[in-house]
Amino acid sequence: MKRVFLFAVLLACAGQAYAQVAAGANSGYKTEEGRARVAKTLAASDREGRQKPKELVAALKLQPGQTVVDLGTGVGYMLPYLAAAVGANGKVIAQDIFEDFLKQAKATAEQNKLGNVEFVHGTDRNPGLAANSADLVFTLDAYHHFDYPADMLAVIRASLREGGRFALVDFYKAGFRDPAHIRLDQADVIKEVEANGFRLESKADHMPGTQYIAIFTKK
Repeated sequence: MKRVFLFAVLLACAGQAYAQVAAGANSGYKTEEGRARVAKTLAASDREGRQKPKELVAALKLQPGQTVVDLGTGVGYMLPYLAAAVGANGKVIAQDIFEDFLKQAKATAEQNKLGNVEFVHGTDRNPGLAANSADLVFTLDAYHHFDYPADMLAVIRASLREGGRFALVDFYKAGFRDPAHIRLDQADVIKEVEANGFRLESKADHMPGTQYIAIFTKK
């Protein structure tokens, strides 16, 4: 009996240790000062050249009137592009787990006079999305920050309407300045997402050698 109990404890501890898979990637986000430094990078004037947001939004094939979630919106960099794609009759849900980032995202929406953006404060286990509320959940350079990917993917999947899609853009390990920062490379990201109730629809380079985009539908 003691052996069974000990095994259960060890298994639980191992599960907890495995869950915290993004500790390196998230180290700079643990304090408000650290997030302020990250925010400067997220709002840098050269980001358009590095990120190609217009090309990215074109690849998402959004339609006017749809609802898109910007999961891990940060300072709201993508909000103007997403809001324009879904139009005045559509909706953008800007989600983040940090209140200070959401405050900056709200400022971005105000500066750009975006009237079709709502804001959601989630957690590292639950993005806080309502069931059957989105046509597309989009996350940019944020998937490698997921500490609890299975928990997050379960809520993302439930939030998608019939025919809804999950699109993620992330870095190739080999193309990143610190490969250890990236939790999984593209092939393993796809396996992980598919293991949690999704089917890969398409994959492509976004920034060749640096970033890729993978788009999934619900199984």
